[in-house]
Amino acid sequence: MLNTSKQWRLFRLACQFFTRIPVGNIADFQESDLNQATRYFSLVGLVVAAILSVVFSGLITFFPIDLSVVLLLIVSVLLTGAFHEDGLADMADGIGGGYTVSSRLAIMKDSRLGTYGAISLFLVMLLKYVLLVHIAHAELMLFSLFFAHAFSRAIAASLIADTPYVSEDLSSKSKPLAQQQSQKDCLLVMLIGTLPLLFIPYTLFSLTFVIVLVFTLLIFRAVFRRWLIARIEGFTGDCLGACQQLTELIIYMLIVAFAIGGAQ
Repeated sequence: MLNTSKQWRLFRLACQFFTRIPVGNIADFQESDLNQATRYFSLVGLVVAAILSVVFSGLITFFPIDLSVVLLLIVSVLLTGAFHEDGLADMADGIGGGYTVSSRLAIMKDSRLGTYGAISLFLVMLLKYVLLVHIAHAELMLFSLFFAHAFSRAIAASLIADTPYVSEDLSSKSKPLAQQQSQKDCLLVMLIGTLPLLFIPYTLFSLTFVIVLVFTLLIFRAVFRRWLIARIEGFTGDCLGACQQLTELIIYMLIVAFAIGGAQ
């Protein structure tokens, strides 16, 4: 029988870990709880998307699309505490600036922002802005937000299931991190992440789009995983954040390609 109170606790833990949404105090917290909370990472993405959708619907009433998108990105960063963006920047600094596994991990643990991290953040935010402006003009913002935020977190979380965790020493700046994931939890987080596909707008609805979307993201996951193992022999929390950001961008690009670029 499903223990609803336990599941609610795990979902709150996932929200607390990934966002700044107030969920109250979680008693008797243990870092190992995050291993089970991974099943709800994509559900957190749906919550974030729901909030951003309401915000954007309000913004677009008073402001032009380009300004509304900028404000939406600001709200998104505030809502998540730039959690994933920070991971992207740290991974870029570490892997871009280090020449050995140990040096890469050491740089990733450094809280200072380096050149690789700064450039990565700038380019990612610029791409998000441009893509979301196109998406907003095509009236596909709601679907794009829900699918991108949910499935990108599902892809990132799924790496925990089959990728070695790179241990970090106690002196690092890292936060608690889920280090294990069961096949059942991996399947659940992926299924939740795909739920928005049930609501594809008619302008995007085609078997070609769904096939290209899913296969592109799965190929990216496989390539990214192999790249991480080759560079640092596994994953860290920063790598999961980077995976989420890159997957989100790929989703936006595919939506723009099919809805606006005539890829269908």
